[in-house]
Amino acid sequence: MNIKLIKTDEDYQIALLRLEVIFDAKTGTPESDEADILGLMIDEFEKKHYPIESPDPIEAIKIRMEEMQLRQIDLAEAIGGKNRVSEVLNRKRKLTVEMIRNLTTRLNLSPGLLIHDYQLNRQ
Repeated sequence: MNIKLIKTDEDYQIALLRLEVIFDAKTGTPESDEADILGLMIDEFEKKHYPIESPDPIEAIKIRMEEMQLRQIDLAEAIGGKNRVSEVLNRKRKLTVEMIRNLTTRLNLSPGLLIHDYQLNRQ
């Protein structure tokens, strides 16, 4: 096992190719251990050099609604009525602290994800 730190994009590409080769290694083998270490190093490199922005709160709500096969009416109690759900999802009204608390529980989302600021549609 000859593991090298990932410092450059070239190192990253080499690590990805090696991981592809040893990915299905039998647990407990040196190749399996190497795959685990490479996976961690690749993950750290990607977090540092290719960060993924979190979706804005409204997109996060819509994604979770789709995952849970929910309709707007299913969030009426958490947000405060059918009209309020529509206003929030159409970016006409901001989420309140109470809505965030309720949605965190109802949709099993991180409060940190829901407190990010986002633009309202001013039409």
